[in-house]
Amino acid sequence: MPTSRTGRPPVQRAGRRPAAARVSRDNPVRRLFIRARKAWDRPLTAYYLILGGSLLITVLGLVMVYSASQITALQLSLPGSYFFRKQFLAALIGGVLMLVASRMPVKLHRALAYPILAGAVFLMALVQVPGIGVAVNGNQNWISLGGSFQIQPSEFGKLALVLWGADLLARKQDKRLLTQWKHMLVPLVPVAFMLLGLIMLGGDMGTAIILTAILFGLLWLAGAPTRLFVGVLSVALAIGFLLIKTSPNRMSRLACIGATEPGPNDTCWQAVHGIYALASGGLFGSGLGASVEKWGQLPEAHTDFIFAITGEELGLAGTLSVLALFAALGYAGIRVAGRTEDPFVRYAAGGVTTWITAQAVINIGAVLGLLPIAGVPLPLFSYGGSALLPTMFAIGLLIAFARDDPAARAALAMRHPRFGRRRGAVRESARAAGPRRWNTMRRRASAARSSGER
Repeated sequence: MPTSRTGRPPVQRAGRRPAAARVSRDNPVRRLFIRARKAWDRPLTAYYLILGGSLLITVLGLVMVYSASQITALQLSLPGSYFFRKQFLAALIGGVLMLVASRMPVKLHRALAYPILAGAVFLMALVQVPGIGVAVNGNQNWISLGGSFQIQPSEFGKLALVLWGADLLARKQDKRLLTQWKHMLVPLVPVAFMLLGLIMLGGDMGTAIILTAILFGLLWLAGAPTRLFVGVLSVALAIGFLLIKTSPNRMSRLACIGATEPGPNDTCWQAVHGIYALASGGLFGSGLGASVEKWGQLPEAHTDFIFAITGEELGLAGTLSVLALFAALGYAGIRVAGRTEDPFVRYAAGGVTTWITAQAVINIGAVLGLLPIAGVPLPLFSYGGSALLPTMFAIGLLIAFARDDPAARAALAMRHPRFGRRRGAVRESARAAGPRRWNTMRRRASAARSSGER
């Protein structure tokens, strides 16, 4: 063994750590990423994303409705705040519905499925009665409530299909019937086609597309085989192609995809001026209330094309903020559906998420010129009380489901103990509940705990 000059053995020095390891540990970007990932995985993340995201979209929508609707109201010899006041009243009522839905137990949600479906079917049939139904922009899908108030029953048909379909599939899963294709399709698909037929009698192709997306979402969550899924999709596409081919108006909308000129007879006027509004917004927009296109150039500026006015007045920053809020809302809905063991919660949360996400994609895609104009509003954002009320109730469903998660309940109880309950006891109950298991959104095996029947 070699020795030093003093006769003592040499000191064994520890090897130096690689520079890359020190950099990775001390890298502030990596530490920020780790903290963000931990915050993302907390039990209440989905709850706060749904609550905060939906409220921010609604508030920003109220601001943009006020800005985009002033000129239209003045052209109709109405006060400038006319449409804003109606939308604000609908938002207040919708807020109450959201609060009520968020506090209702799951059993009560399931009990409401059949009454809501029956009421929606009755109102949608009532629309076709002469003297009761009202036509708006060529589509007879409205019922007048007196004065300037109208209701669109097909918007409540979306909520009815989500609740009833979720309850139906959950009961069949409890009885282990979803392994048979006839139980997966009947009566879900016939009832959905009945709703689609009532909607198409009034000519509302956009709402029919949203209902079809909800139906496919429920079938996918139920674990439909690929051949069955493709079969139903093929039938829906064939019917949709036939309806589009036999309607000159729908064919003209299809021809306006990607249009940069209004075309002959100004058939693509709305689509082109929506692109003009987005293009003139720049990075930060022309300023709130400074839109030029809303001065009669862009039809439906406060309803179907409110996203274009948002891009013109708030710029790319404003539109990206709206997209980020919808993306966060969609992620939170998927997370709620993926973590639950209750079949009804999984189907209902997945159906609501499909509904809001598909409608947002169709609306924004039409404004961007990537999809045909379907005439559907941007959820929680566009003007329209008939669309806002059922959507806010559906958001309340997601909030209730997010709160019902065992880990979220324990976290809320620790944050707000009731009647002097000790946090230690709450922590012990949360620990006794066991570790949180990650689940997929597809149908679980029979080992999952039962959701109970109505």
